[in-house]
Amino acid sequence: MQTITHHTARLAIAGLLAGACLPAALASSHREAPFVTQSPKIDGTDFYMFRSYEAGRANFITLIADYVPLQDAYGGPNYFAMDPNALYEIHIDNNGDAKEDLTFQFRFTNTNKDTKLTVGGKQVSIPLVINGGAIAAPNAPGANVRETYTINVVRGDRRTGTKSAVTNAADGSTTFDKPLDNIGNKSIPNYPAYAAAHVYSVNIPGCSTPARVFVGQRKDPFVVNLGETFDLVNIKAPATEFAANAEKAAHDDLADKNVTAIEMEVAASCLTASGSSDPVIGGWTTASVRQGRLLNPTPNSSTPSKEGGAWTQVSRLGMPLVNEVVIGLKDKDTFNASKPSGDAQFATYVTNPTLPALIEILYGSAGAKAPTNFPRNDLVATFLTGVKGLNQPATVTASEMLRLNTSTAAVAMGKQNRLGVIGGDNAGFPNGRRPGDDVVDIALRVVMGNLCTLNLGCAPTDAPAGGLHFTDGAYLDDSFFTAAFPYLKTPLPGSPQSAAVAQAMRRAP
Repeated sequence: MQTITHHTARLAIAGLLAGACLPAALASSHREAPFVTQSPKIDGTDFYMFRSYEAGRANFITLIADYVPLQDAYGGPNYFAMDPNALYEIHIDNNGDAKEDLTFQFRFTNTNKDTKLTVGGKQVSIPLVINGGAIAAPNAPGANVRETYTINVVRGDRRTGTKSAVTNAADGSTTFDKPLDNIGNKSIPNYPAYAAAHVYSVNIPGCSTPARVFVGQRKDPFVVNLGETFDLVNIKAPATEFAANAEKAAHDDLADKNVTAIEMEVAASCLTASGSSDPVIGGWTTASVRQGRLLNPTPNSSTPSKEGGAWTQVSRLGMPLVNEVVIGLKDKDTFNASKPSGDAQFATYVTNPTLPALIEILYGSAGAKAPTNFPRNDLVATFLTGVKGLNQPATVTASEMLRLNTSTAAVAMGKQNRLGVIGGDNAGFPNGRRPGDDVVDIALRVVMGNLCTLNLGCAPTDAPAGGLHFTDGAYLDDSFFTAAFPYLKTPLPGSPQSAAVAQAMRRAP
């Protein structure tokens, strides 16, 4: 691949974010479309795809698909189990044709053990997911609910291709345990160790190198000034809010939220096309449900409804923020049901983005003038194809997805630049996406014309606000993620009591 220059790298950002982020750049895809708000368990929130930066794992690619947005840690008694009637998928296109060549499918099963207590001589079912004993290991006796999942890999079309089971490298089994959510320290005294016991080494048919898998609740790593953003971008004018010293000035509205992560770490050689020298892959995640649902008028815990018919896609996420702030409200559900191969229908949202115009309406008097070069052809090429020399496949069909050049060396934690490529770090967004890439600030600075100031696809006169340091003020740094798989931090506990207090309570008479 051609070595990318710093100027070309910055052009990459422009294309990928065409109108995607302004101060209205929200949580990546949390509740982004009308229909999916009715089913948060199948709402994809963020997708990450990056070369692993854990020591000794340089030849691996990490895929993270987050679901179930805005989880309050105290959300019992049922917490946030995945939907057993849904199909969760991570898709890889490794030949640039906008169609999946490799799909990882996850299905979940939630088993109610129906623990009973003897009360007045009668056996009575308890109302909680914990039956009174502390939890320390997968499927522990103290758990009243067991969450498990299976994984299939499909080569070719996700519905008609060759399907094979992913197996546990330790014993060949095909069923994996998902940890309970972080109820609190009294129920799960050492949650980091408990979660770590759910990281599995797995064998993927067709891959000679074992992969790693983890599915479970994590602290949501995304940061954004959410509430004020939705309130007609109710933040300070550009002269102050968007100054460099304002990058840590705003509240992160996801600071107290968890999310559920589906994570895989797969050898790069298993994701790129067999026999091809092209290191670029594209990726996106989806969730689907059956076309028909018949509600049971006399439901119980195992059969509240009957599902049937073909799988129907209801959630889609590749690049961050696209459906959130690029796609028009009337087309958001359509986008969620669409495939990358059909993305030509959404092209106008990129060539003539509405959100820069909205920013000008709200803050034009303070200097936040939208770029004037229409159509935004400089943005279209990179938004739909990847950037030549950075992450463009050898052959490509225009389509929206997250693209990664798997040959770009990883950058260790502590040395990553939160602004990714425009910060001089070619291992970051939009060359894939890491948990530490501040896609909101990256997008803000580019969509309002930062690249025009460098004559990259447009002229300085096309972007009166191109020199402003746009930011939502919600800052992202190394404290928001970890240096090793599964990379996302331990979820916040539902109980605020410390481990010491919980231990004291357990010792009390």
